[in-house]
Amino acid sequence: MNSVSIGTPLLWAGFIGFVLAMLALDLFVFGGRKAHKVGVKEAAAWSLVWVSLALAFNAGLWWYLQGAVGPEVAERKALEFFTGYLIEKSLSVDNVFVFLLIFSSFHVAAEYQRRVLIYGVLGAIVLRAVMILAGAWVVREFSWVLYLFGAFLVVTGMRMLVMAEKEPELEKNPVLKFARRHLRISDGQHGEKFSVMKDGVRYFTPLFLVLILIEASDVVFAVDSIPAIFAITTDPFIVFTSNIFAIMGLRALYFLMADVADRFHLLKYGLAMVLTFIGAKMLIAPWYHLPVAASLAIVAVLIGASVIASLIATRPSKHG
Repeated sequence: MNSVSIGTPLLWAGFIGFVLAMLALDLFVFGGRKAHKVGVKEAAAWSLVWVSLALAFNAGLWWYLQGAVGPEVAERKALEFFTGYLIEKSLSVDNVFVFLLIFSSFHVAAEYQRRVLIYGVLGAIVLRAVMILAGAWVVREFSWVLYLFGAFLVVTGMRMLVMAEKEPELEKNPVLKFARRHLRISDGQHGEKFSVMKDGVRYFTPLFLVLILIEASDVVFAVDSIPAIFAITTDPFIVFTSNIFAIMGLRALYFLMADVADRFHLLKYGLAMVLTFIGAKMLIAPWYHLPVAASLAIVAVLIGASVIASLIATRPSKHG
């Protein structure tokens, strides 16, 4: 697999600048600091914005590479980005199910969820950047690590298939137990605040525990999703940009799916099969290299079939 990166310093600087500008707009211009319930219309609009930006970026990258390195490389890299983005976007749906579980367990009001997810996304971007750059270095230095990634993804996919219907028990979460043991936690809700002063002593609010759990869950998801994209490309720039675009659209995706997530319960099986397929693809690489276009088609079919099956299984009964 070709590990030469197309990411010139100019491309890296341009993309990071774009991400920072979009985050600043979200935080300071489009009401990111004001508590409000995000409706389906707003979530759908933002989802459309993020998907459109990702596709526009891919088209721009293809156009730039046509002139810089030729049409063959441009087409390959554009296809790698699109496949990676589709995989990351699909796997981020699993985050949505866990976020719903965390918010409902802590009875977080809808208008306060937005702020938690803003900080969650900021943390996720930093975490993913570190993990992707570290992963790219490891793969470059020790190419056999890709087979470990493959085996890990097959095991993870199989485990997801078996555990698809089982909800995680939050109270047994070691991160939550550690936080409760070592932090002063206040009683009751305190709006959007992560900490409050009481009798001259600082207490952390239950919302802060929610933020910790959101960040911890993203660590778990990153461990699954980052190896998955290395099956498509080992170019750190493509891995990073496709991953970050998926993460930036995660909050809008959550609010879009929050009220209808139960209609997509079979999607977890599709995601599990995607991970298993990608892991198997990595393991057979020495004997057979599956083209990126074929991987894209298989991933799209697995996700599409599980979405359609979910909608059919949960459609309202005519006799109900």
